[in-house]
Amino acid sequence: MGSTTDKVSGKVNEVAGKAKQMAGKATNDKELRAKGAAQEAKGKVQGAIGKAKDKVKGAVDRM
Repeated sequence: MGSTTDKVSGKVNEVAGKAKQMAGKATNDKELRAKGAAQEAKGKVQGAIGKAKDKVKGAVDRM
């Protein structure tokens, strides 16, 4: 995946994860809250990977 794709997918997963957590909290569903937290964490990692790819590309382009 490209850096932009990673960053966009990461943001989508973060938002979806937060929504699941809120729904789990509203319905007192601990499993849904946990799944939401995991999805949000996955999104943060994806975003970080996208940013890292940008930095590597920038470093290579300066060579």
